[in-house]
Amino acid sequence: MSRSNGPTRLPASWLIGAVAGLLMVGLVAATIGPADLSAGAVMRELLDAVPFVHLNSGLSELQRSILWEIRLPRVVLGGLVGATLSGAGGAYQGVFQNPLADPYLLGVAAGAGLGATVAIVTGVGSAGVLPFAFIGAIGAVVLTYAIGYSARLGRTATTLILAGVAISAFLTAAQTYLQQRRADTLREVYSWILGRLSTVGWGEVTTILPYVVVSLAALVAHRRALDVMSVGDEEAAGLGMRTTLVRTSVVVAATLGTAAAVAVGGLIGFVGIIVPHTIRLIVGASYRRILPLSIIGGAAFLILADLLARTAASPAEVPIGVITAFFGAPFFAVLLRNREAVPV
Repeated sequence: MSRSNGPTRLPASWLIGAVAGLLMVGLVAATIGPADLSAGAVMRELLDAVPFVHLNSGLSELQRSILWEIRLPRVVLGGLVGATLSGAGGAYQGVFQNPLADPYLLGVAAGAGLGATVAIVTGVGSAGVLPFAFIGAIGAVVLTYAIGYSARLGRTATTLILAGVAISAFLTAAQTYLQQRRADTLREVYSWILGRLSTVGWGEVTTILPYVVVSLAALVAHRRALDVMSVGDEEAAGLGMRTTLVRTSVVVAATLGTAAAVAVGGLIGFVGIIVPHTIRLIVGASYRRILPLSIIGGAAFLILADLLARTAASPAEVPIGVITAFFGAPFFAVLLRNREAVPV
């Protein structure tokens, strides 16, 4: 564990550069696909949507429909999911002082997976997957907290992590049992589990947007508190911080956003580990820098991963969870091997 040295404020130039990079990634993703859309035409079309700006993009009606109803919703959805998973990962690593923590630490993924499986095997339909997955994710965290905070070892980060592992194992077993009972739904269940951002229209974006905004705003608001907690719970309490309240607030905010992201995108792993650690190695250990840049970097990372998922085996589509695991598993192995060298 180490503290950051020197100034911890995020320079405005870094923030502007990160946002510019994200916009460039989004533009590239919006232009690439089976339908040929030039970057210049897409930029003119987007600027034409700005009030008092009138430009002729040159796109046909079909191309405009592809851009506004297929490409852009998918890019925005990927950005929201990536930003949420990455921001939550950085927050979990800070609040638990554990460089290996990720958004699925407290059973969120297992709970969402069980909820989605219940919706699919009971025939509720695709419209029921999101609310069932969301309820499952929240329920898993509630169980984790109930068990972790009732442990004889006390209310510590370690007891919560161990409780999360136990809850994840139990819920995964329940999900497997349901899958075996309804083998005819296995393909649909596995399609969701492997992760996907397929969307037509803005329905999924508008569904998760309020949860994502509230979650990320709360996490960013706690970035200074996470810096204080990096010195340890006893030292932070000695400085007047209510560590239990801060930890609970951060976990609830991170879980809220993660549950919404998992509900619409499935189980997309490793985003919450890859991006925050990369940012930490570049900008230092202060969460005043890590959290905002992780949110932006996570959005860009998942947009690029989704672009690769839908073009690598075109016209077929690779599950995005496979793409993130392809990069994330080696990253995790290196991180585990060199854990002592990783600042937190």
